[in-house]
Amino acid sequence: MTRVLIAGGGIAGLTTALTLHQIGVPCTVFESVRDLKPLGVGINLQPNAVRELYELGLGAEALDSVGVPAREWALVGLNGNDIYAEPRGIEAGYNWPQYAVHRGDFHMLLYRTVLERLGPDSVRLGARITGYRQDADGVTALLDDGREERGSLLIGADGIHSAIRAQMHPDQPPIHWGGAVMWRGVTRAKPIRTGSSFVGLGTHRHRMVIYPISHPDADGLAAINWIAEVTYDDPSARENTGWFRQVGIEDFAHHFDGWTYDWLDVPALIRGAEIAYENPMIDRDPVETWRDGRVLLLGDAAHAMYPTGSNGASQAIVDARELGVAMVGHGATEAALAAFDTAFCGPVSALILRNRGAGPFGLLNMVNDRCGGEFDAIDDVIPAAERAEFMAGYKKAAGFAIEALNAAPARLPEGAKVRPAPADTVAEAG
Repeated sequence: MTRVLIAGGGIAGLTTALTLHQIGVPCTVFESVRDLKPLGVGINLQPNAVRELYELGLGAEALDSVGVPAREWALVGLNGNDIYAEPRGIEAGYNWPQYAVHRGDFHMLLYRTVLERLGPDSVRLGARITGYRQDADGVTALLDDGREERGSLLIGADGIHSAIRAQMHPDQPPIHWGGAVMWRGVTRAKPIRTGSSFVGLGTHRHRMVIYPISHPDADGLAAINWIAEVTYDDPSARENTGWFRQVGIEDFAHHFDGWTYDWLDVPALIRGAEIAYENPMIDRDPVETWRDGRVLLLGDAAHAMYPTGSNGASQAIVDARELGVAMVGHGATEAALAAFDTAFCGPVSALILRNRGAGPFGLLNMVNDRCGGEFDAIDDVIPAAERAEFMAGYKKAAGFAIEALNAAPARLPEGAKVRPAPADTVAEAG
């Protein structure tokens, strides 16, 4: 069996490498960065993804080293009154927790694990795959330094600016931006509400997202991840926004002056951070397929989506595991890629558009439409049953409905290994 080539050493690429190793498929990861560092701030890993990490041998001890289990998800109106709140993870009845983690620390955990299990040569840094050729016997990856690498399959996990996707879909529209700008930072502070709550505060066009990404220290302080977000009416304002750049806190903090409650001081939280980063909320329009013969897109390369549902990283992890399932069933072949694409491209593409429509934050849109964002009793605006139905629909679409997830068997049973596939399986898989 010849090796699988993986373009991109992010969350999707590294989880794919761990999964392929688990099922006995040789692989090599090619990452353009010469020196991996723990970049980024907070992300959430939903229970469906945490389950997969546990089954990869990355359990509570490993995840506690890079984050903290989430206990609550809550939306709060601009006047400080609750719109919706529910327990999360184990406390919600899942068999697995939800984790809020430092993205960079989690990334490095995956990287170290790949090197430990697959060997020091399993990840090649400073090696960017810029394109590919393929034939009946395999695929050739083209690197930016002129070298070529040969493999049986190529997995494009090279992010929202994917060179693999650009070749596969040369006429794709540019990155989509709808006018929302986010400023991100981390502040040492006391956690609010349950002590491990994910809180969305404000309106559908002007909000804060706040949650801890570390356990409290001896003084009760934790690393609090926050995202400050404003939506501009005119998306042409894009020229005046930074794209993933460090900015001064006073450049944007004024948008949240006066957001002070008896349980939270937003201006103090923002100004307590040492640095902040600005970036637009962006995604890509769905494409009709993630596959071109022996080449497959995964993670953000396939389905970059707005972070409104806190499931971008989770979906990348699930992608890797489902690819493993396809390979156990069809072999490490083109047929496995075809089966994966047929099963998931359509449903996950629909999730992109659902997140673009605000995802679970759509409740804020409903509050705005019905009362202008100000209320005393949320039940007078959106009845409890309607709120619960809205959230249940999102969880089902995103793949982490409680009953379905708890009842589902393991994607990859212990000891599952890849097997050869019949020569005609490609045609059968579509």
